[in-house]
Amino acid sequence: MARKKKSVGWLWRIAALLLLVVMTAGGWFWWDMQHWTPEESVFPDQGIYVSAHDGEVNFRTAKALGASFAYLAASDGASGKDGRFGRNLDAAKEAGMEIGAVHQFDPCVMADGQTANFVVMVPRGGQWMPPVVELARTAEICEKRVPDAAVESELITLINQVENHTGKRLILKVSPEFESRYKISQMIERDLWLSRTRFEPSYAGRPWLFWTANEALRSEASQQSIRWMVVRP
Repeated sequence: MARKKKSVGWLWRIAALLLLVVMTAGGWFWWDMQHWTPEESVFPDQGIYVSAHDGEVNFRTAKALGASFAYLAASDGASGKDGRFGRNLDAAKEAGMEIGAVHQFDPCVMADGQTANFVVMVPRGGQWMPPVVELARTAEICEKRVPDAAVESELITLINQVENHTGKRLILKVSPEFESRYKISQMIERDLWLSRTRFEPSYAGRPWLFWTANEALRSEASQQSIRWMVVRP
């Protein structure tokens, strides 16, 4: 009986030790995921993507951490405007960063209104990086049914209008959900911006130009998490 109790005691100790190891490994992995960025030796061009939802960002600190450029949320659909775009733009310029603007595509409204909204926020000229159209929402959110062909047609119109305004070929920031629904990366030949924390994304079926490598980076640049991105070398 004594031997049996002794064996049970050792089993409990081993189980507790294993649990401690698992908890420690899990805690380290969670911390590492929040603070990880790709090696600069592999991806020398790195930056951040910022919107009003990220709160106040210290762009000088972000640059010191290795971000040489910033993409800023500017407009959303036909009427949405990012509330911090102007302040973020000024702060990023003062930090000496290259700057690009992002428009959030709304599949429920016509392209003309969306282009007009973007044009108000992002004037012609200036030393802008290529514009970006973000594709995240699908037509399932629309009050009235919008056929896939209509979504694709309005997106193509928006692309042409934005490119005519900026004089630059734009980049498509495609979410896994949008790509799964419309297979847009195979339909429209534009450079891609894909997202997946730590592991390179492959859901578009072809190489990306931009990669959001950490979708929720914790750093000294902001009290909230920010999105850290890299450029394909």
